[in-house]
Amino acid sequence: MELTRFVSIARGDEAADLLLRNGRVINVFTGEVVGGDVVIAEDTIVGVAATGTLSTGRPVSFEAREEIDLGGRYVCPGLIDAHVHVESSMVTPPYFARAVLPRGTTTVISDPHEIANVCGADGVRYMLESARNLGLTLYVMLPSCVPATDLATAGAELTAGDLVELADFPRVIGLAEFMNVPGLVLGDPGAVEKIEAFRNCVIDGHAPGVGGLWLQAYVGAGPGSDHECTTADEMIEKLRLGMRVFIREATGARNLRDLVPAVTAENSRRCCFCTDDRHPADLLDEGHLDHLVRLAVAEGLDPVMAIRMATLNAAEWFRLRDRGGIAPGKRADMIVFSDLLDFRAEMVFAGGRLVGRDGELVGDWDEDDPGSQSVRRTIDVAWEELSLAIPAPDVGGDVTTRVIGVVPDQIATEHLVEIMSVSHGEMIADTERDILKLAVIERHGRTGNVGLGFVRGLGLERGALAGSVGHDAHNLIVAGCDDRSMMTAARRVTELQGGLVAAAGGRVLAEVPLPIAGLMADRPMDQVRRQMDELVGAAHDLGSELHDPLMTLGFLALEVIPELRLTDQGLVDVERFEIVPLFVVGAQEGEV
Repeated sequence: MELTRFVSIARGDEAADLLLRNGRVINVFTGEVVGGDVVIAEDTIVGVAATGTLSTGRPVSFEAREEIDLGGRYVCPGLIDAHVHVESSMVTPPYFARAVLPRGTTTVISDPHEIANVCGADGVRYMLESARNLGLTLYVMLPSCVPATDLATAGAELTAGDLVELADFPRVIGLAEFMNVPGLVLGDPGAVEKIEAFRNCVIDGHAPGVGGLWLQAYVGAGPGSDHECTTADEMIEKLRLGMRVFIREATGARNLRDLVPAVTAENSRRCCFCTDDRHPADLLDEGHLDHLVRLAVAEGLDPVMAIRMATLNAAEWFRLRDRGGIAPGKRADMIVFSDLLDFRAEMVFAGGRLVGRDGELVGDWDEDDPGSQSVRRTIDVAWEELSLAIPAPDVGGDVTTRVIGVVPDQIATEHLVEIMSVSHGEMIADTERDILKLAVIERHGRTGNVGLGFVRGLGLERGALAGSVGHDAHNLIVAGCDDRSMMTAARRVTELQGGLVAAAGGRVLAEVPLPIAGLMADRPMDQVRRQMDELVGAAHDLGSELHDPLMTLGFLALEVIPELRLTDQGLVDVERFEIVPLFVVGAQEGEV
């Protein structure tokens, strides 16, 4: 707001726009809860004072055109998600905003890495453009690794020069999760060039399981945060090296309960919360960042400390000096709630405007989706040339095969070695041992590659699941019990020009169309959620007992997370960071 008006209201010479009376303010700067009033003009907090007096004891009286008596309810800053891929919500930024704003999330730090791997710079520009004029503030950390590695075929590439050109766009604030740990630590010129180009900006890290000298080299090179910790020991090692740790509770990776016990009064200021990737059902049923605050408090974390981790800590790391706390000059992003032990937003203000009440959106919202034509029709597969057959090697006996092992509620996998079945000279699924055939089909029209392998732990007893969401290159990924079901599901994804599908034999059982980059729907989240419920229900009917089998499937191609993955180029041993053969000559079952 204009400065002269601000100071006029702040000194009491002019009426404010809104006065929140009789609240209990969560002061994240001091860790106190202070009874008082909050004064707002336009989108800015103008004054905060203990009820009836200033800290000096002198009486204070603000006037405003509108007053709301909070009746002793708490007021805290709007929540800030330190790292999120909006694309994983399966809806566009405007629809995402409508889902999370009423729950108290007023700022997100978005990494449009997913759409960038499909559409390149056009995808980043689309996310920025579609997120304009929302009650939710969406900042962008530029995707640092598109493609993530050279072990998969993405739809685009972003060089250091491309990223520098995007850096001047409004709401671009830094470089997102730098996943190419080997490239940076070993001095790959392309990796180093990107880090050097953003040396004076915030650089987020991505170093799952990395420790020791490699971690020290990585941190010293520039990345200063990490959201991939899965154990308390990993978290403490990274905190001791000066990193910020984003405690994650996603749909496919639920790490909060394992990490919160390691948070102390001394290290909590280095910790934030993030959701990373959450599907519609979890967002609508559990919540967004509010769910993480509730969960952390239920695990024993001090409520004010938890709120600080969800607000001020993130604001300070990302250099967002206008938000994160309730104080004069800060943006008027605030939440009103009644129970510190059961954090649920009753009123949400974004930029001084009431946008949510009791979990429901307030006001009229524009439904326009500008520029979406540039990120549609992104699937190009030459089906007439494609086969899912895996010829068995002529080894004169049992065939020992590498198999990806699913870890429930985590995105890390196991590197298994199993003796596999052969039928008519081909390798086939073994549903009795929960081993399915897996294929990753290059869908960007660049190479026509098909990576073939096996996965254990999806739980299907018949049929197949397929999707155009296959982190991070987002090729078409399909797992199933037989080739016919797999082809039915995969071809339907192409007909939809993006989506998730369950099929059995020649019949499609359920589907979720995702026409925007093959990642997002062009409809509200509650509609997508209903389709997802039908799809997950179909997957469960096919035998899977996983919470969200489609989310698990989508991460099986992510070649930067240990231990074994499948890309369109083949099986990736993430520990060795190289393509490895499907068949293991001379190995016994269980050996790598």
